[in-house]
Amino acid sequence: PAAAIFGSGDSYREGRPGGGAGGGRGVVAAPPPLMAAGMAAAAAKEGEEDEAELSLLECRVCFERYGPGGQRRPRNLPCGHVLCRGCLGALGGPEGRRLECPFCRRACGLAETSDCLPLLQLLEVLGPAGGSLPSALRRGGGAAGPAPAGLGLRLSLGGWGSLVNPTGVAACRRSGRLVVAHDGKKRIHVFGPSRSCLQRFGERGDAGNDIKYPLDVTVTSDGHVVVTDGGDRSVKAFDFEGRGVLAVQEGFCLPWGLDATPESEVILTDSEAGALYRLAADFQKGKLKKCQMIRSQLVSPRGVAVSQTSGAIVVIEHLKAQGPNNGSTRVKIFSAEMDLVSQMDSFGLNLIFPSKIYTTAVAFDKEGRVIVTDVCSQAVICLGKPEEFPIFNPLISHGLSYPVGLAYMANNSLAVLDSGDHSVKIYSST
Repeated sequence: PAAAIFGSGDSYREGRPGGGAGGGRGVVAAPPPLMAAGMAAAAAKEGEEDEAELSLLECRVCFERYGPGGQRRPRNLPCGHVLCRGCLGALGGPEGRRLECPFCRRACGLAETSDCLPLLQLLEVLGPAGGSLPSALRRGGGAAGPAPAGLGLRLSLGGWGSLVNPTGVAACRRSGRLVVAHDGKKRIHVFGPSRSCLQRFGERGDAGNDIKYPLDVTVTSDGHVVVTDGGDRSVKAFDFEGRGVLAVQEGFCLPWGLDATPESEVILTDSEAGALYRLAADFQKGKLKKCQMIRSQLVSPRGVAVSQTSGAIVVIEHLKAQGPNNGSTRVKIFSAEMDLVSQMDSFGLNLIFPSKIYTTAVAFDKEGRVIVTDVCSQAVICLGKPEEFPIFNPLISHGLSYPVGLAYMANNSLAVLDSGDHSVKIYSST
């Protein structure tokens, strides 16, 4: 089943980053038994990966390739399995009654299903030409290379069954808590400093504390969780106990990415309006102070980050595909006064870097450097400070499937949200 491909539900600890495997080909002499066994295992693993990559793009009921719209649009079931819209309708029958997942038999209603955002984003990466997943992720030989010495995977949280198609991650520097937005029954998970889950809240529904479809999350310096809800096109704020304190719509078209400033203001993107907003509120009293558009005429802006030191803002624009070409992204950096400092699109980055970069998330590190996720090379890359942008320094190049979120924690550990296996992976230097 498709959900099994996304990942497992086990948490694990590692003391170092995962390494790749490789070997020579065309050996004339017969290999020793142990080497032959290793080669056979590697070949079997490679075949399994190819099958998984093929299955990822196909509905596992009708075996048709997913598409961005119509009957082939991928939809999540509450259990985490994914079907196309056509098969979902067929299972529900003409009256749209409750259906059973064909893989785990969990019952649900059609209203409980939602778009599978990671697959839709992957289809966007592949573009209308419908390129293959392996070529999209490994184009140009990859921009990977070994991870810098001392940077290692320390902990993985979640996994399939705990998190379902996660879309956003944020860290509270004051308390050490980590917050994840995903498409499970309880939309927001709060992990404590010990990385145990302290709180789950935000069910699908129309009540004040409900969240229909979270797209991103941030945590303000005064300890409030702020979520963009694509379901009702609003921005919602909660305390760490899950109590809703504020809901803002303000005529948003599709609020998407958001990040908090040191003053507990929120910078957010509106993907459909092509705009950037600054939102100020008294979250303790549940009172909105202002919601000001600070930039317009952006192209489908999604990810956004604010430098905690300089106040600079970086935005990821998602550019439309032209003809048979794949979609691309553009990184724009603004000063604290909203002057354009620098920008670079995928084409420009491809002139400098060894492979195409398609960015899905962005953050500033404590030194003010721009850090992005790249789903093409399955990596996390440092693009340098705004004044030296862009440079190229891969920070993490192994062990990621589909990175869609970044958050720096108080101890300077980096939390990477990997939607491909439904987990949060925490990296730190030794």
